[in-house]
Amino acid sequence: MSDARIGPERVRGSFRSESPADQSEHAGRRSPLAIGLTFLAAAVALFLVWQTVSSLLIVFAGVLFAAFLDAAARALAPVLPLNRIWRLTFVLLLLSALSGFGLVWGTGKLPEQTRLLLKVMDAQVDILQEHLLSYGVDLLGPEWGRDFAQWLFADQGRFLSHAQFLLGGASSLLTAVLVILFLGILFAFNPVSYRESLVVLVRQSYRARTRDVMDEMGSVMRLWFVGQLIRIILMTLCVWLALYLIGLPGPFVLGLQAGLSNFIPYLGPIVAALPIALVATPLGASLLIWAVVVYTIIQSIEGYVIGPLIQRHAVETPPAWTLVAIVLLGALFGVMGIALAMPLVAVARVAVVRFYIEDYLGDRMAAAMTDQLVGGEQP
Repeated sequence: MSDARIGPERVRGSFRSESPADQSEHAGRRSPLAIGLTFLAAAVALFLVWQTVSSLLIVFAGVLFAAFLDAAARALAPVLPLNRIWRLTFVLLLLSALSGFGLVWGTGKLPEQTRLLLKVMDAQVDILQEHLLSYGVDLLGPEWGRDFAQWLFADQGRFLSHAQFLLGGASSLLTAVLVILFLGILFAFNPVSYRESLVVLVRQSYRARTRDVMDEMGSVMRLWFVGQLIRIILMTLCVWLALYLIGLPGPFVLGLQAGLSNFIPYLGPIVAALPIALVATPLGASLLIWAVVVYTIIQSIEGYVIGPLIQRHAVETPPAWTLVAIVLLGALFGVMGIALAMPLVAVARVAVVRFYIEDYLGDRMAAAMTDQLVGGEQP
C-alpha cells in the first residue's frame, strides 16, 4: 500500500511544473555557462572581424555607393514618373556616360598637365638641391639628375621592382573598385531583401525597431555621400578656375586632387595644399602667395560655410570625434580606414544612440539632448 501510494506521487511529481524558486535555481546554474559561451562567441566574432576588416570596409563602401544610387533614384522620382528599377537603370546609364566622357576628355588633358607638373617639380628639386649644397648638405647625392624617370629607373632591377609594385597596387585597386561597384548595384536594386535578411536575426518583438534604425542609418549614408559628392565637385571647379586664372601650371590636376581630398575631412585639405605650394614655389614668391591665399580662401569658404550647410542634416558628429576616428582608423586600416572614417562614425553614432542610450538605458531625454548638442544647439 505504501508503495502504491508513493508511486503515483512520484509520477505526478515528475510531470509537475517547476516552481519559481526552482526556475531561478536552474537559471543560476545555467548563468556561468551562458556567460562563458557569450564571451567566447564575442571573442570569435571580434577575431573574424579583425581578420577580414579590409573586406568588410570594401563591403561598407559598396553599401555607401548603393545609398548614393538610391538617393539619385529618389531625386528623380518627381521628374521621371517611372518605377524605382527604371529610375535606377537610368541613373546607372547616366553615370556610365559621364564616366566615359570624363575618361575620354581626361586622356587628352591629364598626361599633358602631368608632364608640366613633373617638369616644375624637377626644377623645384634642383633649386632645393642648390640651396642645400650652399650650406654643405648633399641630400640627394652626386648622381642626382634633373629627370625623375632617369633617377627612378636608373637600373633594370629598380625598374622591375617599381613595375611590379605599380602593377600589384593597380590590380588591387581595380579589384576593390569593381567589387564596390557591383555590390552597390546589387544592394541598390533590392535593398529591402538585404535589410530583412539582417532583421530576421534579431528577436521578433524587436524587428520593427531594428528596421527603423537601419532605415535611419541608410538615410544618414545617403545624405553624407551626396553631400560629399557636391563638395568634391564644387571644390574641384573652384580651385581649377582660380589656379587657371593666376597662371599656375596643371590647374586641372591640382584642382582635382584638392577636390578629392575633401573626402577626408580636416586632414585632406591640408595635404592638398602641399602640391599646390610645391608647384608655385619655383615660379616666384608673388605667385606662391597668390596660390596659397586663393586656396586658403576657397577652402575656408567651403569648410566653414558651404560644407556645414550641405552636411547639416546628414552627419551629426562632433568634429573632435571625427578627427579621432580618422587617426585611429587610419593607423589601423590605412587609406581605406581614413576615407571611410566619417561615415562609419556617423552610422555607429546612430546605433549607439538608438540601441544603447534609448533602448538599453531607457534614457530618451539624454539621446535627444545629444542630438541637440551635436547639431550645434546649446541647452
